[in-house]
Amino acid sequence: MTTNAELYSRRIAAIPKGVVNGLQVFAARAENAEIWDIEGRRYIDFAAGIAVCNTGHRHPKVVAAVEAQLKAFSHTAFQVMPYEGYIALAERLNAIAPIAAPTKTIFFNTGAEAVENAVKIARAATGRTGIIAFSGAFHGRTLMTTALTGKVVPYKKRFGTLPAEIWRVPFPVAQYGVTVEDSLKMLDSILRTDADPDQVAAILIEPVQGEGGFHIAPPELLRAIRKVCDEHGILLIADEVQTGFARTGKMFAMQHSRVEPDLMTMAKALGGGFPISGVVGRAEIMDTVDGGGLGSTYGGAPLSCAAALAVLDVIEAEDLVARAAEIGERLRSRFTQWSQRNDLQPVTNIRGLGAMNAFDLPDAATVKTVIGKAFEGGLIQISCGVFGETLRFLPPLTISDALIDEGLDVLEGALVR
Repeated sequence: MTTNAELYSRRIAAIPKGVVNGLQVFAARAENAEIWDIEGRRYIDFAAGIAVCNTGHRHPKVVAAVEAQLKAFSHTAFQVMPYEGYIALAERLNAIAPIAAPTKTIFFNTGAEAVENAVKIARAATGRTGIIAFSGAFHGRTLMTTALTGKVVPYKKRFGTLPAEIWRVPFPVAQYGVTVEDSLKMLDSILRTDADPDQVAAILIEPVQGEGGFHIAPPELLRAIRKVCDEHGILLIADEVQTGFARTGKMFAMQHSRVEPDLMTMAKALGGGFPISGVVGRAEIMDTVDGGGLGSTYGGAPLSCAAALAVLDVIEAEDLVARAAEIGERLRSRFTQWSQRNDLQPVTNIRGLGAMNAFDLPDAATVKTVIGKAFEGGLIQISCGVFGETLRFLPPLTISDALIDEGLDVLEGALVR
C-alpha cells in the first residue's frame, strides 16, 4: 500500500512549492462530510474543499446527474456546438439571481475567471476602465484578480507590475479599528482626489470576505455603495464565489442586505465538486460585449452543468438554505461557550452568516498549532484572515448534527492550553 509519506515525497519532487498543501495526507474517498486518506484514516471535513461541497462529497443526485451526462457526451465546447444543459443552468440562475431586472448568465471554469470576465463586461458596458476594490479582499490569482486582491503575501509577492487603475478602500472591521464611516470617507476621497468617477467602471466587493477573515459587509455599507454607483453610473459587482448557494443562510449573501448588484460572480459550490463558474448580470449590461469577446473552451462544460443543475435541485429539495442557518446557530453557540472559558485559547470576535462562520485566536502561530492538533484528532479545519489569526468554518450543509458535535469536540480538545 502506498503511504502518505511516500506520496508526499513524490509530490515534493514533481510539483512546484508555489502551490501549498494544508495537509500532508492524501484523499482516497469521501462521503458527505467525511474523508478517508489512503491509509484508511477518517476525517470530519469542516472545509468542504473551501466552500465547494455545500451539498456534501458525492451527493447521490449529483453523481447520478454526472453519470447520465457522461454516457451522452463529455465535451463539444459551447461555442462550437451548444447543448441544453448550459442553457437550462443559465435559466435557473437567471430566475434566482437577486437582481430584479432581466438577467443573463455566462459560464467559465474558476472564480478568478468569473471576476476577470465581470471586469471585462463592466468595462465594455461603461466605456470606463477603473475598478475600486477593498482591503482584505480575495478575488483570484490571475494578474487582474491578483491586483484586485487586498493582501500582498502570498498573493502579490514577487509577481511584478500588476494591472493599473485599481483603487482600494479599507473594509470595515471593528477589531482593526475601521468603521463604515471610515470606509465611505475613503471612497469619497478616492473619487475626489485619485479617480474621476467618470473613469470608474465598477466597485467590486465580497458581501462576506473570504480569505480576508469572514468579515461581513454591513448592510449600511452596501446601501451606501449602491447609492454612489447610481449617482456616478458605476456598476456594482458582488463577488459571491465563496458566499453563494445557501452558504450564508440565503441563496446569495447579497440577499441579507437587499442590495441589488449589477453583476455577480459565482463558482465553488455551484458545481458540487466539478469546476464551473459564472457571471450573472442585468441583460442590458451582459449584452454590451461584442460577439466572440467572451468565451471559454471548457466554460460551462457538460458534466459541470449537469452537476450544477443537480446541486440546485438538492438545495431546494433538502432546504439547505434553512439548514445553513441551523448549522450556524449550532456552531456559534459552541463558540460562545468557549469564549467564556479560561482553560482554552482565547476565542474572540465570533462572527458569521448562516454556515459561514469564524472566530479569532491570539495570532497565526496559535491558529497553526490548533489546526495541527485538530488534524491529529481527525478534523479538517482551515484558517484565513489578513494576519492569519482566524479559524473559518465551512462544513457541508448536508452534515449531520452528530458530526458537527463530534468535530467541535475534537476542536475543543485542540483549543486546550
